[in-house]
Amino acid sequence: MAWSIAQVARMSGITSRTLRHYDEIALLTPAYVGDNGYRYYEQEQLLRLQQILVLRELGVGLAEIAEAIDSEPSTVAALRRHHARLLAERQRLGMLADTVARTIAELEGEGGDIVSPKINRPENLFAGLDSAQHEDEARERWPEQYEQSRQAVNEFTPEEVEAWQRDLTAQMVRMAELKVAGAAPDDPVVLDEVDWNYRAVSRFWQPDACAFTKLGEMYVNDPRFRENYEKITEGLAEFQRDAMAAYARARLS
Repeated sequence: MAWSIAQVARMSGITSRTLRHYDEIALLTPAYVGDNGYRYYEQEQLLRLQQILVLRELGVGLAEIAEAIDSEPSTVAALRRHHARLLAERQRLGMLADTVARTIAELEGEGGDIVSPKINRPENLFAGLDSAQHEDEARERWPEQYEQSRQAVNEFTPEEVEAWQRDLTAQMVRMAELKVAGAAPDDPVVLDEVDWNYRAVSRFWQPDACAFTKLGEMYVNDPRFRENYEKITEGLAEFQRDAMAAYARARLS
């Protein structure tokens, strides 16, 4: 039995564009191409796609995925290795669940209602999180900016990365405090906070007004980015997006 590229996209949750990209880089070649020009996939390709997506979830880059899959003597051997990595990932996700629980505990008052966005240890907000899973999407959406950012990241020392993460978390908490205090997204004080965010992004790539606005929209539209904001205080993702749009209009246009 064979499935069309559209069917495989629907069942796997990835786009046809991504499947075509995998074909172009020889990561996942379809079983055959029909007379209509459509790619078709059989069970062997679906099993390989499963391995690709599992490794992507584990944060492995596409080049390393191809090497890892092709080096295995059999599909069963590959799945056993992936299973071991998934067990390790389950442990990491347990840490992530503890992180969210700790954040909720710090945000809630004794009565169970959120009374303040104050975080005792901001660095704990991102325990268990791994941004590597976003790399493929970033490379596909903004290839030039992605390469610029990767070059900048590679120049960071581990200490600088840790300090940047702490500063970013602290900035998110300050934005939450402004939101809870009732500040408008275009308030000059809020825009000064967004300026920190803009300068932090500019260390990796220089967004114009349109790109910076789109970046703010992604913080809301992408559930994984949105979650990072929402677990600090409800509605923070939308507040950040609106503030970034206001900053783009006022200071980048």
